[in-house]
Amino acid sequence: MPGGRLTQQERQQIALGLADSLPYAEIARRLDRPTSTVTREVMRNGGATGYRADLAHRATERRTRRRGPATTRAVESVPPTHGRDAGVVAEYEETFTTVLMATGLNKMGSRVLTCLFTSDSGSCTASELARRLQVSPASISKAITFLESQSLVRRERDERRRDRYVVDDELFYQATIASARANDQLIETARQGVALLGPDSPAAARLENIARFLDFISESIIRAAEQARQVLHTGPGQSGQAASRS
Repeated sequence: MPGGRLTQQERQQIALGLADSLPYAEIARRLDRPTSTVTREVMRNGGATGYRADLAHRATERRTRRRGPATTRAVESVPPTHGRDAGVVAEYEETFTTVLMATGLNKMGSRVLTCLFTSDSGSCTASELARRLQVSPASISKAITFLESQSLVRRERDERRRDRYVVDDELFYQATIASARANDQLIETARQGVALLGPDSPAAARLENIARFLDFISESIIRAAEQARQVLHTGPGQSGQAASRS
């Protein structure tokens, strides 16, 4: 399997594969590259619909010149626990961060979440996050504030009275419920418009349809989250049992 950075020819092959609607795994197989390499390449350069081989190649060259030896330092900062290869872990973390960014999270929030998700303890202090990510404490504080507002992390005090930032089994459930409930105000406002514009007008009908659609989506997400909640509490080797019960 070839190593090193993607070549311009490989990027052109990725663009052709995307144009043919091939899955990332198939594109990676044709290039003899890990699927994570192709996923990260596409997601950091416009996504499946916006990827352009020449633009991606030039952007990578600019990042390489700007970073210099920073990549080496980043790899060395990954704690080599449980016999894991630090380089492989760093590559995976970069891929995971890129995918989180594609969901709408900002870069620093995505980096912090990735760090917490890939930590066996699922928690870090602000100083640990700053050291691990090689950024300022102010950057960590800003990212944490945003993630807390989205119910994606929570804070707790450890035995040394330090704030620790935690991801646990319930947070994804809570974040999903909060996301679904975020439509409530829009639904209510749309229905106020129905009353204001008159129930028989085309504009009112349009607003009512929007309200009904969002109401249905929100309730469906909440029901599904309630039914699947137990999956978040599944331990190693229990995934099949959880699936059979759901």
